[in-house]
Amino acid sequence: MSDDKGSTSGLLTGLQFALGTFTIVRVGHVEVDRAVARNGILAAPLAGALLGVAAAVVFTVAGLLTGQTLLAAVLAVAALALLTRALHLDGLADMADGLGSGKPAAAALEIMRRSDIGPFGVVTLCLVLLVQVVALSASEMGALALVTACVTGRLAIMWGCRADVPAARPDGLGAMVAGTVGRWAALGVTTLSLLALAALGLLAETDGWTYVMNGSFDRSFPDFSASGEGAAFLEPGLEYSVGVFSFPLPIHLTAPLSLTLPAAALAGLLAAWPVRRRATDRFGGVTGDVLGGLCEVAATAVLLVFAVV
Repeated sequence: MSDDKGSTSGLLTGLQFALGTFTIVRVGHVEVDRAVARNGILAAPLAGALLGVAAAVVFTVAGLLTGQTLLAAVLAVAALALLTRALHLDGLADMADGLGSGKPAAAALEIMRRSDIGPFGVVTLCLVLLVQVVALSASEMGALALVTACVTGRLAIMWGCRADVPAARPDGLGAMVAGTVGRWAALGVTTLSLLALAALGLLAETDGWTYVMNGSFDRSFPDFSASGEGAAFLEPGLEYSVGVFSFPLPIHLTAPLSLTLPAAALAGLLAAWPVRRRATDRFGGVTGDVLGGLCEVAATAVLLVFAVV
């Protein structure tokens, strides 16, 4: 019984750490050690799911009120920046400055530690935010895309904290969480997350949920709404027009949502993998900035997947 209580307490403390670190939620004082940090990293996808739901609400309400998908996408991305204190975006910019500096590892890490932002960081940040907004506005499943992207971003952080990935320096958030997550724990949390996303996809396919989860609010464009049978699809062999542009579509782009969501998450994790390899080779390990950059890379890749399915 005492072991069960200790395990439950550890999980709750880990969730407190995840919420307090990755969101603006105030959770009170938490005594942090490596065990708490490990539990917090394992709980990060759950914190990501909560962020995704909040952003999805903003996206859906803004879209219904304005009828403009692009504006809804801007507000949803802005809401995520606010709810996370722009922590991961800051990390992405710092990582880009470090990778682009061309300096030895120690000097590159010092550049990343500075409070200012360099040209590589500015360009990377602008491009990533632009891609996120445009991809989200182009998606027929905006709310689902946001939830999936936020969960996947935190899964990428978790995989960046695997036991075989060292910290690049002895201090900071990266040093606290680097190397805390074993392979089987990472696989277990990833599997549970993918199953949860598949279940969300099944729920979204049911009558009454499809149009709530659908992100197509701008009626100046053709209404390629998601059907109750699966993800949105276009009929092959026909030519479609968007504004002054027209394009033929020779193939079906269709898949059940229960497959689309976990597949998009896997694509996001695959996109983050070479970035993590490059960062660890360049800096000798991970830092908090690198983990934040991995989160944004994975989330952006997920949104891109949703933009084309």
